[in-house]
Amino acid sequence: MTLPATRKLTEKQENFLNYLIETRGNLKQSAELAGYAGNHYQVIKSLRQEIVDLASNVLAREAPSAAFKLVEVMRSDKPLPQANVKLQAAQTILDRVGLGKQERMEVNHNVNGGIFILPEKQTTIIEAEKEEEEEEPVWHPTQYDESDDIEDSKNLSKDKEHEIISK
Repeated sequence: MTLPATRKLTEKQENFLNYLIETRGNLKQSAELAGYAGNHYQVIKSLRQEIVDLASNVLAREAPSAAFKLVEVMRSDKPLPQANVKLQAAQTILDRVGLGKQERMEVNHNVNGGIFILPEKQTTIIEAEKEEEEEEPVWHPTQYDESDDIEDSKNLSKDKEHEIISK
């Protein structure tokens, strides 16, 4: 499989990508075979886009097999071992290469005419006569006096006493 030339790669990087195909995606083994010692994550980080492109090419290469597997399972009259697993794998490959089920939404927007410009707003002043009304006094919580309550309760007690005595 030939790799797409997106940027200039070193010989080690090209070897890594080629070994990635040979090892069937084993990143660590590919790095070791290409001559990278120790931490292979730096190589993966620097070649991220090329690895993604390579994976996309592998899926595209397998898309025809996936399509034929779907048809084979569909046409088979006898039970196939692991048919569900194979169907899911085939469908996943086809989805990832853009041949699977696609959800589409159609949007139609018809515009008649152009821009509608409104006239400038006019300021209208409305004058009204204000009638003077007598204001009722408003009670305010700061006007509350506790002594009024005490005096009222004393008067109530006396009234009750008087009532009880008269009965």
